[in-house]
Amino acid sequence: MAARGVRESGPAANAEWFTRLSTRFATRLTLRGLVFLAVGVVLFANAVFANSRDLLFVASFLIMAPLVAAAYVSLHPARVEVTRVFRPPIVPVGGESLVSLQLHNLSAAPLGGASWTDTPSPGIETPPAAVLPLVSRDGAAGDSVRLEYSVVARHRGVYDVGPLRVSRQDPFGLAHSDRNAGSPHDLIVTPRVTPLPASGLAQSRNDGSIRELVRQAAPTSDELIAREYRPGDALRRVNWPATARHGEIMVRQEEQRSNPEARIVLDTTLAGAAGLGAGHVPPHLVAAFELEIELAASVGMHLLEAGCRLEVIELGASQLLPGDQQTLGGLHGDVPATFRAPGGDRAMLEALASVVPVPWPSRSARLAAGRNVPVRAAFRGAQPAVPTFALLVSVSEADVDALVTLARHCEPAVAFVQRTVSTPARERLQDAGWRCVELGTTDDLEDAWNDVSGERGASHD
Repeated sequence: MAARGVRESGPAANAEWFTRLSTRFATRLTLRGLVFLAVGVVLFANAVFANSRDLLFVASFLIMAPLVAAAYVSLHPARVEVTRVFRPPIVPVGGESLVSLQLHNLSAAPLGGASWTDTPSPGIETPPAAVLPLVSRDGAAGDSVRLEYSVVARHRGVYDVGPLRVSRQDPFGLAHSDRNAGSPHDLIVTPRVTPLPASGLAQSRNDGSIRELVRQAAPTSDELIAREYRPGDALRRVNWPATARHGEIMVRQEEQRSNPEARIVLDTTLAGAAGLGAGHVPPHLVAAFELEIELAASVGMHLLEAGCRLEVIELGASQLLPGDQQTLGGLHGDVPATFRAPGGDRAMLEALASVVPVPWPSRSARLAAGRNVPVRAAFRGAQPAVPTFALLVSVSEADVDALVTLARHCEPAVAFVQRTVSTPARERLQDAGWRCVELGTTDDLEDAWNDVSGERGASHD
């Protein structure tokens, strides 16, 4: 994934400018040109030692030929204008995107014998260098050509594809020049989404569903109405006061909430990698973090499709809703990201595509920033309890403290924990009211989701 940073100044900027210039335009000798040059140097040395004019002439020719060829390709590089289009520009992990390139020749001569290749960032594979179809000079008929190839991304992220690299050789194949054309374009690879069973939030046919818990937990739910009993209705739904008034069996019928809410807590600090530095996260935590992001995408999509207003809280500095003041984490002052259908599903997946582990802020930084931020709405007594799903990889003691405080504002409070979460942390969360569900692989996600819904339902029977 290409790094996005601020512009530097001074020597660093000059070095970056030189590197960019050298990668944009480079002339090199081919193997044949290097052989010509090496043989010419050897013959030149022998000609001087033997004082042979004929040998000196041959040596001079062998030396000058590749140098002239290098000068030729330097003065006549391939100059093209590139338009790049992705179809589609956003793909899930393992998805395929078609890259369409429209090349327009800006050189004074046709591009014959040139080759092309696209330069992607690590994680994306593009086709090897191929011969560029003959393109006439600018303004003539056939001065444009269209190229297409497909890419398959194996990992989520935001990848730079481009610029296009066009290589051109001299007629004798002694030197070639490379010229970058166009600018990089972003290809967004979103996390894989695992469809969750509809027995969770999507249905309300039994009192054990998450939707029923949403209805019970929110004081803004629409009032219950009574209707006549129908075959198949559960007896626990009988409305006895209405039955006495109407003289026939009446059952409760819940109206769907117009503004249901749900919350996801995303562990982005990876306390198990604290002190290791950037780029030194252990492989097992990297795999666990990727599983967490895929779980967040799956649960988030399920909640959004059910009509929920989704709030995503990050334990680390905000990445879904970045800002200069978003450095404390969603439980310590940062404003959480919210998503709502329609459109929220795509926005959430695009945001999750670029989430990476971040260091947890120091205690002094939290105390200093905490004086300037309001208390999180999640900790206000007036805040209604909403269904909350915490996705945990490796939490610190401070993270556990915050989650323990958050538990009384959650109904239900479900924590999907991986094996990397310590036993003491699990015990504290369970004592505080969190229901910890262990998750090992994405194959366990459907069973874990059914387990959450089923067990909660049993408790209401």
